[in-house]
Order: sequence, then structure tokens, then C-alpha cells
Amino acid sequence: MTVRLNLLFNPFGLTKIKNIMTEVEKLTEEKIFEAATEVFQEKGFDGTRMQNIAQRAGINKALLHYYFRKKDALFDAVFQKLAAKLFSKFAPILEPGLTLEEKLRFFFREHIEFLKENPRLPAFIINEINRKPERIQRIIRNLDFEHFYNILAEQHRDEFEKYNITPESLPQIMTSIAAISIFPFVARNIFEVILGKFGMDFGKFLEDRKDFAPEFLLGALKYREKSKKIKP
Repeated sequence: MTVRLNLLFNPFGLTKIKNIMTEVEKLTEEKIFEAATEVFQEKGFDGTRMQNIAQRAGINKALLHYYFRKKDALFDAVFQKLAAKLFSKFAPILEPGLTLEEKLRFFFREHIEFLKENPRLPAFIINEINRKPERIQRIIRNLDFEHFYNILAEQHRDEFEKYNITPESLPQIMTSIAAISIFPFVARNIFEVILGKFGMDFGKFLEDRKDFAPEFLLGALKYREKSKKIKP
């Protein structure tokens, strides 16, 4: 049976859009979302004006206010849409048919590619976590980590035992996974200087990282399990 991601969480409380929308309205709304996503990531919430978004979308401010009367409402909609888009990319992780190692490779490949397409997103999210932590806290509280763990544990019983993955170790593993893929984007300006000293290109570094990251994590998990066995 296909496991749908929406079984795990319903964190957003997305505002329902009118059932009947003309093509023009749909296109206008999409232009607004695209423009708002770009401007919010560039300037942050406090630095963004509705006029900036209207100009980027190529519409007048009155039309923007027809769709979103307040900046807060538009920001929440953009934040929710970005989060939903990110989570939806990883739905195959919960599907049967792939080994745990294949799912880790899939995650890093898709996550790094997503961040390449949205390079400002990590810094944007970190800034907003500090500015308004309750938003991300609300999302996290609605994530069903126990259900997530149970699905993977059932699908990969032998591999979880092999790598000694338990509910207690899962937060450490998830933190490591996130840091491995996100940190290069957060510290991109530093990485570009360091890589330049070795004659390396940041884009090539990221492509190589799609393969290096899962190999590194799997090696760490194997070493962790091996070291546990040899401890007196």
C-alpha cells in the first residue's frame, strides 16, 4: 500500500483556495507566490515591502492586496508552500521497494539539488526561526516522528538492527543528515573561498557531495555499530 506523506503530519493549516478560479487568477496567484518567495528570501520578512513583491510580480499593489491583504498572510502562505514542496519531494523515502541505503542516497541527491535550486532558503529559514520560532515549532510539533520511525523500522528491520538505529538514536542521525547537506549552503561564502584555494568550484563540490554525503553517513553508521561491538 502506498504510504502518503500526509499520514505523517498536517502542520500547515493551509488556507483553502476558492474552488472556482479562472486561469488568469491562477496565473496571477502563481506569479505572486514566485515573486514573494524570491523577495522574502532576498530581503527577509522585515526588509520586504508589499510594493517590492508587486513590482517583482509585474502587478499593481491594489491587485496584490486583493489576493493577500497583509504581508503576514502572504509570508505564511509562502513559508507553508515552501515547506510542503520540500516535504513532498521526500515522499518516496516512506515507500517500500528501496533499501535503506538507496533511500539515504535518494535523500541527499534530492535535498542537495533542491537547495541548489533554492540557495537562499537555508539562511532564510534560519533567520525566520530566530525571528518567529513559534512558526517552525508549530510545524515540528505536528510531525509524527513516531509514525515515521515505525514505517521505516518495519520496512528495514534488518538494516535498522545492522546499524543499531533506535528511537533514541534517531534524533542524532537526523541532525547529522540535515547538517551534512545544509551547512555548505549556510556557509557558502566561506566554502567558496576555501574551495578556491584548492582550485575547486562550489557547483562541482555540491555535485560530488551528492555521492560523498551518503557514503560518509553510511560509513559513520557502520563504524558506530562496529565500535559498540568491540567495547569491553
